[in-house]
Amino acid sequence: MFLRQIYHDELAQASYLLGCQATGEALVIDPNRTIEQYLALAERAGLRITAVTETHIHADYVSGARELAARTGAQLYLSDMGTAAWKYAYAAGAGATLLRDGDRFMIGNIRLEVIHSPGHTPEHLAFLVTDTANACLPMGLLSGDFV
Repeated sequence: MFLRQIYHDELAQASYLLGCQATGEALVIDPNRTIEQYLALAERAGLRITAVTETHIHADYVSGARELAARTGAQLYLSDMGTAAWKYAYAAGAGATLLRDGDRFMIGNIRLEVIHSPGHTPEHLAFLVTDTANACLPMGLLSGDFV
């Protein structure tokens, strides 16, 4: 499993590139608008971005999730938790897969389990990550800005 944090000092914002080296598939979590950095990192790592997600709606910076998914042809995964005021208005038009607590999806051999974790925002999600090819136990929790 490939995991790299990309930290933006000015925004105090972290995003992640998570990849399955066996299949070459990768997921970007919480991308900011500078999407070229994710494309370059994936290429250097021999990965192709097949999925993009956010842990929550980002009011503190402009997200690059929709742009990155469109540019790469990746599947966009977004939260379907929270009230109507906290839904992604563009989700249907972008062909997004909506995630709810307990949902699971795969990126190659990497399983992500969706955990609704309201607090930072009402629709906030965390992802329990398991590399199914190398371990039976979860490898870690990616939670975005939630504390």
